Amino acid sequence: MTDPAGPPSAVVRPRRAADLDACVAALALVHEHSGYPVDWPERPAAWLTPATLLAGWAAELHGLVVGHVALCAADEGDAAAALWSGRPDRPAPAVVSRLYVSPAARGHGIGAALLERAVGTARARGLHPVLDVVAADPAAAFYERLGWQGLGSVVQQWGPARSVLLNCYAAPPPDRPAAR
Repeated sequence: MTDPAGPPSAVVRPRRAADLDACVAALALVHEHSGYPVDWPERPAAWLTPATLLAGWAAELHGLVVGHVALCAADEGDAAAALWSGRPDRPAPAVVSRLYVSPAARGHGIGAALLERAVGTARARGLHPVLDVVAADPAAAFYERLGWQGLGSVVQQWGPARSVLLNCYAAPPPDRPAAR
């Protein structure tokens, strides 16, 4: 039997300090299921709150935190920001980061809603949203489906003995609606 009300809708709202434990719990589910983040952070709540954080949001479904996204100022080492900033006629970048949705909550548009909130905030601040994703991560297809444009790929050193290939993206131009 189909639910006449349709799929449940999530609420995307500013992340509060009180949300961090629930955000970490959801992140642990994502890490176990999908391998994101690649390396589990020693202090996950601090990882969700980097020094460059401009804003963060949590997504709730049925009263439970099931997703998260952060918008950060560009910092040295941000591959997508470096590629974007290569031309002087472009607005300064803002980095979309720490975007994830719990495995059981996927398929409800939550990732796109979180991304849309971060993009809107970046643009309201006169910044252009960029991000990078590990090349082997299937999330790249999600960004491409939403119209994000490839900026190129960069190899980064993660620790003394590991090189990681990152694909870098910029949000579609503001006058072009994102695909769904």
